[in-house]
Amino acid sequence: MRHLSFLPLLRLALAGSIVVWLTGCASVSPPGTPTSPPTEPGRPQEQATAGSAPPSAVPSAVAQPSDTATPLPAEAGSETVAPPPPVSSNRAVVALLERARQEAGSGRRESAGASLERALRIEPRNAWLWHELARLRLTQGQYAQAVSLAQKSNSLAVRERTLQALNWHLIADARIAQGDPAGAAQARKLAEDLQRP
Repeated sequence: MRHLSFLPLLRLALAGSIVVWLTGCASVSPPGTPTSPPTEPGRPQEQATAGSAPPSAVPSAVAQPSDTATPLPAEAGSETVAPPPPVSSNRAVVALLERARQEAGSGRRESAGASLERALRIEPRNAWLWHELARLRLTQGQYAQAVSLAQKSNSLAVRERTLQALNWHLIADARIAQGDPAGAAQARKLAEDLQRP
């Protein structure tokens, strides 16, 4: 059970990403900017802690130590929380993920997608990489593909409830964008069920 040793780090990264996400939601968009789907009432939100990172330009960025990469940017107002970096001991995968994050951060999303796809050819069973690609596709407006990739991530993340919940939130965001509020509500319920102890 090597994955269990990462649970405290995973929880810390998730809490930090929620804090950063909440601070991003507090900003006001300039007039004429398209609005994102409204958040679902009653969704639990976490408070900032004294050690949390300051807000970044990207609302979904995970508060991480400076020696780790930042996650791919998400749509402004998206409820999808950025995950911690995927667990990989493969240096090529780590380098490709870092490149994808840099490319996405500078607006080169097609190149970022190509880098993530290369990483997935090396580690096709890495559920975190599938989630990262799903998040990228969501930011590109490729909602059906984002749902499909998040479902693939869930199929590989059998014992990773946090990742499964992140995937269901992403699926909910995509379904809202597709005009399927009932499907989004179902996905959010599944995410909330996974977040309960």
